[in-house]
Amino acid sequence: MPDLQQSRDERNIPIDKVGVKNIHYPIVVLDKSKDRQHTVASINMYVDLPHHFKGTHMSRFIEILNEHHGEISIEGIDAILVEMKERLEASSAHLELEFPYFIEKRAPVSGARGLMEYQCRMLGSLGETGDFILGVTVPVTSLCPCSREISARGAHNQRSAVTVQVRYRDHIWLEDLIDWIEVCGSAPVYSLLKREDEKAVTEQAYDNPRFVEDIVRAVTEKLQSIENVTWFRVECENFESIHNHSAYALVEQRR
Repeated sequence: MPDLQQSRDERNIPIDKVGVKNIHYPIVVLDKSKDRQHTVASINMYVDLPHHFKGTHMSRFIEILNEHHGEISIEGIDAILVEMKERLEASSAHLELEFPYFIEKRAPVSGARGLMEYQCRMLGSLGETGDFILGVTVPVTSLCPCSREISARGAHNQRSAVTVQVRYRDHIWLEDLIDWIEVCGSAPVYSLLKREDEKAVTEQAYDNPRFVEDIVRAVTEKLQSIENVTWFRVECENFESIHNHSAYALVEQRR
């Protein structure tokens, strides 16, 4: 049958990334306490396309995933990227995974257990050299220092999303990365709290007010102290409770 994708294109325009997006697929993630955790990722797969080819073979991306079924994990990303380059005759390949990761968390006073969900990302690229980024979004509570200072009673607070991406030399556990981030807010967020826990968390936030700028700086200081981290990007968005907008801050550093 004719292979139109491999036919010649005369426009002399190479394409940086071409492929498939939003494939929902089971993966396995290393779990610090339980060895491995099974979850479902939204996967994007791309390669570059030389200027003389009309198109790429989209079905080959799915074939590669199916061939690695049960092996799609942080350890297996390099092998998938190599196969993408070879099978699709490309000079660069890119694999992006976004997935929920669950950690059992105890309430601070009652000890009640609940599963917290964290949205995680793995971004792998392979050209002449390889690159890998690990990312996670961690919800925290933030309490406004200005509101506490000027108010006779109480202070406004909100849920904040702290998104961190890191490059590193040796393995970093998702659990550790989440812990480093979580302590930088005014208070953690929990999936299950009893009344005594709500009191403790509310008071913790009041005693630890943080602007959005404070949070990104605190996370930055923590990551600067981790010798294993070679690059990081920290973003924080406060979903304001008394304003019709979000507050936002970002820090990016290479070490």
